[in-house]
Amino acid sequence: MPHFRFSEAASLLGVSDDTVRRWVRSGQLTAGVDAAGRKVVDGAELAAFAREQAARPEDPSAVGRSARNRFVGLVTEVVTDKVMAQVELQCGPHRVVSLMSTEAVRELGLRPGVLAVAVVKATTVVVETPGGAQ
Repeated sequence: MPHFRFSEAASLLGVSDDTVRRWVRSGQLTAGVDAAGRKVVDGAELAAFAREQAARPEDPSAVGRSARNRFVGLVTEVVTDKVMAQVELQCGPHRVVSLMSTEAVRELGLRPGVLAVAVVKATTVVVETPGGAQ
């Protein structure tokens, strides 16, 4: 089972070490001790906790769709030429980049500060782990 030191857990959740310590003190997370005597959190428990804590902004489009990977965020940058455009969104801690036609950018009114939803439907998703299997 993978375990994460408090500092690693904090980094993965985008919070401070102190916040992780408070969650442990309040019983929201369970701490163990690794072979070096450092306090750690079980990886499976941390994953479940991360899922529960995830802020999921409401999808403003209210459109039903089969794609499950929807990222609500703010447009941060739009770079266009005559035919194509690159649109960047900041969706929580994630930067999502889309290439589309300049015509689509105009029709959607995309510009920095606009609320948008990145919908991702892929046939291939690559998953990597640092250092391979643990």
